[in-house]
Amino acid sequence: SSLQTPWYVLAGNHDHLGNVSAQIEYSKISKRWNFPDYFYTFSLWQSDKQKKLVDFIMLDTVILCGGGNSSDWEHTPLKGPDNSYLAEAYWQWVEEQFRQSTAPYLIVSGHFPVYSVAEHGPTKCLVDRLRPLLHQYRVTAYLCGHDHNLQHLADDADGIHMDYFVVGAGNIVQNNHDHAGDVPAGSLKYFWGGAIVLGGFGLIEVNSTQMTFSFIEHSEKTLYQTTLNPRS
Repeated sequence: SSLQTPWYVLAGNHDHLGNVSAQIEYSKISKRWNFPDYFYTFSLWQSDKQKKLVDFIMLDTVILCGGGNSSDWEHTPLKGPDNSYLAEAYWQWVEEQFRQSTAPYLIVSGHFPVYSVAEHGPTKCLVDRLRPLLHQYRVTAYLCGHDHNLQHLADDADGIHMDYFVVGAGNIVQNNHDHAGDVPAGSLKYFWGGAIVLGGFGLIEVNSTQMTFSFIEHSEKTLYQTTLNPRS
């Protein structure tokens, strides 16, 4: 019964090896399944229903960066978007959503990580194109998957703090630090992997004064917790 709740879905590389458009169409059938388009936004409102509390921007990082035709992620780096014109149009859409957001918290989600110390490492396309926008528009956090573990990384640029959460332990869990040297020095705040195969997930609790992000083990044990402030 705990899973009978709204799900907000985005596509990753394995989805693009299948049929993403069918997943989008499924939104018309299931009341729980929210996947209206490859890119979309939604918001959570404050208790008085008068003002937004959190804006969410959901990205298709395969369209932005490539990878839709590749299944060998250990050996094949992202070669760039399959359709560069479409990607550029969506990059403009992304910045426009950032510009329009006035909520105290802004969460951006995509499948590929900006930063990761694990198997796949940072995504250069996102480091080059998305990271500057995240700092410029004071985004609260970026959430991703792709690497099969739990990570919190934090980065500062021009005096603006940015948090990155890798939440990829819902299925298998991998203890991999292959790219520890490819992220900014001191940016890794937490990592959880290892032999436990039952996984873990992320939990966000938020009010007008602070956002709390927790990593939770399958047993419901809290592994890690940090607080994030409203955007200034």
